[in-house]
Amino acid sequence: MTETATTATLRVPDALLHYEVRGRGPLVVLAAAPMDARSFEPLADLLAADHTVLTTDPRGIYRSQVDDPDADATPELRADDLARLIRHLDVGPAAAVLGSSGGAVSVLALAQAHPGLARTVIAHEPPLDQLVADREDLLRRTDEMVATYLSGDPLGAWRQFMAIADIAMPDEVVEQMFGGERSAQDLADERFQYEHMLRPTVRWVPDLDALRSASTRIVVGIGEDSGGELCERTSEALARGLGVEPTRFPGGHVGFAEDPRRFAVRLREVLGEG
Repeated sequence: MTETATTATLRVPDALLHYEVRGRGPLVVLAAAPMDARSFEPLADLLAADHTVLTTDPRGIYRSQVDDPDADATPELRADDLARLIRHLDVGPAAAVLGSSGGAVSVLALAQAHPGLARTVIAHEPPLDQLVADREDLLRRTDEMVATYLSGDPLGAWRQFMAIADIAMPDEVVEQMFGGERSAQDLADERFQYEHMLRPTVRWVPDLDALRSASTRIVVGIGEDSGGELCERTSEALARGLGVEPTRFPGGHVGFAEDPRRFAVRLREVLGEG
């Protein structure tokens, strides 16, 4: 059953955020970056049976417009956006905030700056390159990838992206996904990601002491099918730094979209453990 979502916008400093709300009950926030709210729709529908579910497009992506398109969308800014949305809904602290990929970095920044706003923060596969031993090489390769994109070779940049992330994807699939005709909006979102979101995200360094001492419960999520990928390594490094065991979720890096039913079951289990 598809839940009817209430859509609205919220003016925040330097941006107009698009957000959607489904269901009733304890608040659960689902956040990604650069993926927009559409990626969470199936999972949000499932959770809305007994939760109020908030999803949003991150600033600069799709329906969330920024005043200055040349400004970076840092994890701190994205965390502040989430905090303002939670307070705007005015239904009390969130039972959980789940962030995936760049959104996982956003929710860690939220836990640092606003520890009382969520009881549980689930960081699912955050690309925290600064936490692994080969950080310098990763950041160099990321700069090269962005330069490739800005030179007018987006397909080449995506090939570099998959190589850096250690994601095994046949070249014909990469070409099909990123080399054909795409909408003007998809191209604009892609450019914003490469120019203003990707580097601030992978260069962000969490304050492990602050996260360990926060009242918020921090869960580090890793996909069961993400073995050998960069985000498994960065997530394991984060878990070690926090002194917690990683929590496995169904699927891979975007398991919440690949199999939302299995993911929802596991997410409910994790919330129950808190």
